[in-house]
Amino acid sequence: MVDTKAIGKRWEEMETDVLVKIFKELNMIQLTPVSLVCRSWRLACSDPFIWNTLDLGLLESNFIQTRALPFIWVDERSDRRLTRILRMAMALSCGNITTMIFHFNLYMKDEHLNYISERSPHVRRLVMPAWNRITRVGLVQAIRRWEDLESLTMPSIGHPSYIMEEISRSCKNFSHLKVMGTFDVHFASCIAMHLPKLKVLSLRCSIVTKEALLFILNCMVNLEVLNISHCLLLESLVSGRRQIRSELDQTIFQKASRMRDFLYCQSSSCIACRRMIEDEGLMRWYRYEAWFWRQDEVSSLDLGEYGRLFDKNCVDRLLSSDINF
Repeated sequence: MVDTKAIGKRWEEMETDVLVKIFKELNMIQLTPVSLVCRSWRLACSDPFIWNTLDLGLLESNFIQTRALPFIWVDERSDRRLTRILRMAMALSCGNITTMIFHFNLYMKDEHLNYISERSPHVRRLVMPAWNRITRVGLVQAIRRWEDLESLTMPSIGHPSYIMEEISRSCKNFSHLKVMGTFDVHFASCIAMHLPKLKVLSLRCSIVTKEALLFILNCMVNLEVLNISHCLLLESLVSGRRQIRSELDQTIFQKASRMRDFLYCQSSSCIACRRMIEDEGLMRWYRYEAWFWRQDEVSSLDLGEYGRLFDKNCVDRLLSSDINF
């Protein structure tokens, strides 16, 4: 009799596409030991299909606000945890990340930003973390490496001129900008001066002065989409004081009519609008649903659901893990 044996492939001989589809369902902590099994599994774990987006939107720092610069104190354990997570992500992704999403209460330092910008040079979309501890030199250096950057979401920034200038110089395909905070004439003039080809601008849930809004509508001729939904619109009076405008006037509507999309909402029945008024324009995001800050009426700026790579169980599992990179 002739012995017959079942013929089948071993796991390490499976097609890469099949492995990638399987590993796509894992989070970062689960991927780490899997990537150490063999060379073919390592390649599959680093596939661009898995690492197109690094979403750390669930990761926040343990911090206390202070009165002295940088107006924040961060627990050292938070820094160590962030360093470990970034090392793990950069090692596994092999430079394939094109979208990076950080929570606005993640307080990164120059060394963190430098580490990821060196190892992920092809980022096209960036949702910035809080930048209290990031220096001007550190931020400019990162932007220079991200030449492919097309979209930026930034938390409140007081003096943005050098950022806009560096984006103009280094990122030739830049077209989408979202501001979370305060938008005044100074900010508007920086955008008009350095980013005249900007196509999409979202000021959702920000304090916006009427002067800044008119400046954008008058000067940004290439702007196609403008979102001022749920904004607190302020107008300067002759006395020098400012008052809240509850309605947009016809001048603004006429100037905005040339754009493809002009999105606005100033309704007393809107939950987001009521929250803006209650918070006096400086949205206290921590009060509300964890996903609220991720939303946007502009589909290309909306962050959607949290990514699987870093789910809510990852932090606890990471702290108890012995895996090092």
